[in-house]
Amino acid sequence: MMEFNNTLANEYEKGIRRTLPSYDAMLRLIQTFYHSTLPEKAEILIVGSGSGNEILQLAEGRPFWSFTGIDPSESMLKIAKERLKSLTNRMSYHQGTILDTQLSTENYDAASLVLVLHFIQDYEDKLSTLKEIAKHLKPGAPFVLVSKYGEPGSIETELQFDLWRSYWLQHTKLSVSDVAEMEKSIRSLSFMREEDIVTLLQKAGFIKPSRFFATTLFGGWVCFKEEH
Repeated sequence: MMEFNNTLANEYEKGIRRTLPSYDAMLRLIQTFYHSTLPEKAEILIVGSGSGNEILQLAEGRPFWSFTGIDPSESMLKIAKERLKSLTNRMSYHQGTILDTQLSTENYDAASLVLVLHFIQDYEDKLSTLKEIAKHLKPGAPFVLVSKYGEPGSIETELQFDLWRSYWLQHTKLSVSDVAEMEKSIRSLSFMREEDIVTLLQKAGFIKPSRFFATTLFGGWVCFKEEH
């Protein structure tokens, strides 16, 4: 897992919207998915809650939804608590990963894992993470996964890298070498092909996976925990 310190946490807000130009549209789509599948009162598990952007979006118009945020970064959790303190929703926060966090319930109405999976290098760790999330969900509960995806070296993914690189060079003041360094770090992350992500979700106990979002190197899938 990437460790976010204070500086990185503050820079994250700017950087994520450059790295993922449709970030805010993605959050609105996640909000729409939950609004269409959940009742007025629901408990939602946000794994990798970061600086609170997702919770802020989801809480809009849903005062009776409660949220449990898990994140390994103390700095990010601190920022989230400050940003979300004015909300009336019930909140709880845990520092760590889903695998080392003791949660008080296994009956969440929904969960998400947004922009986290590609930081987990090992396949079995990815699977364990998704299985642990599934364990804490009610049968049939909606789940959202957003991750980097693709196959570096393939024609399709390399064209997406070209577009990503051009976007950074056109819309920031970073130099060619700065962007090259960023690209190097991104290529060190754990990419998966879409079909392998779908299989991973199914192995973890999720059904009806469907891609709802894609922008350059990122993809998002909605699905549901198995009913039985």
